[in-house]
Formats: sequence, C-alpha cells, structure tokens
Amino acid sequence: MMTRLVAPSMLSADFANLSCDIEMVNKSQADWFHLDIMDGVFVPNISFGFPIVERVKSLATKPLDVHLMIVDPDRYLERFRDAGADWLTVHYEACPHLNRTLSQIKALGMKAGVSVNPHTPVENLIDILEYADMVLIMSVNPGFGGQSFISNSISRIERLRKLIDSKGLSTLIEVDGGVGPGNAKQLYEAGANVLVAGSAVFKTDNPFDAIERIKNA
Repeated sequence: MMTRLVAPSMLSADFANLSCDIEMVNKSQADWFHLDIMDGVFVPNISFGFPIVERVKSLATKPLDVHLMIVDPDRYLERFRDAGADWLTVHYEACPHLNRTLSQIKALGMKAGVSVNPHTPVENLIDILEYADMVLIMSVNPGFGGQSFISNSISRIERLRKLIDSKGLSTLIEVDGGVGPGNAKQLYEAGANVLVAGSAVFKTDNPFDAIERIKNA
C-alpha cells in the first residue's frame, strides 16, 4: 500500500491559541505540519514568516512541511532551514533555475518539493522529477484557504503518478486545496500520498476525528 500522510495546514489554525492547535496536531494521527508562506506578490495574500515557523518548530513533535508561495525563494532557503523546515517546497512558476533550487534545498539538509499551480501541466515536470522528493499539486488557486476543490485535479494526479512510476521514482505526490474526508479516498486512489487539509480540520468540532477520517479514507 502506498504511503498515506496527512498534513494539517496551520494557515487555518487559531493564531490566538496557536500552541493549543499545535498540541492537537502533535496528539493526532497527522504526520506533518503544513506551513504556507505567502508574500502578497506571487499570490494575492500575506500569511506569516520566520517567527511563526520557529514557534511551531519549538512545539512540534512532527516534521514541518513548508510551502513557499513567494517570488525569488532562493534568497530564503537557508533561513527556512534555520527556522525549522524539514520539507521545503518551491513553485515551478517562481523558479527559473528549478533543478538548481531543488538541489540547493537538499544540500541544506532538507527534503525538496516542487509545487504546480492548477493551470500548469504536470508534464512540465518530467525533466526535474529526479531532483524532487515531492510534487505538490495545487487543487485550488493558491492564496486563500477555504476554496472549493478544482475537479480536474484528479486527472492531474493520475497523470503525475504515471510519470513518476514510469521513471521508477519514489517521489511523493502532495495535494493541497479543498481537501477533506469527503474526497480523501478519491485522491489516494488517484495516486496521492500526502493530503493537506486546513478548514476541513481546524473548522470542525472534532479535528482529531477529521484527521483520522482523512488518513484512513
């Protein structure tokens, strides 16, 4: 059976009670913490920066999966490593020298991910898959939480899974955007390994149950 991981998105957490939500994820069946870094330039929103990443790292008992939705991410790779990132994902659309960026992330001791926006064909990644530990498929247009899942994301996951398998690689597929207990099974069956869920976890009465249902869909 393929790897099935759940990474709650801290963008949807309660920042007035952040330590409580971090403790919930620590105690839950979740596998990673997902942290979205937005700069207001690459995406039309601003989230949080190094102090929050460092704070989560100081309390987390699970790896930090940091997703950079920013222009010129190369400037900050080392800073995010120092802040506590275990996995660091950059956008295909933001990196003119992508294999160099992914290689640098790995040289800094982190796992390297590459993300593609909904309009970017997954086939564009064929020549850099061997440099990536993970590919993150955005199933909404990045920038805001709580958006509806874009339905053609399923076929994109299936096509990417075939590409990865045809090359004999062990690259993980992560999916972020509109993910919840209702579509988790379909996403795993399409070939996804890691599901990022924000609103579906933190905006429910029972986050523990939501995480368990996503993981065991």
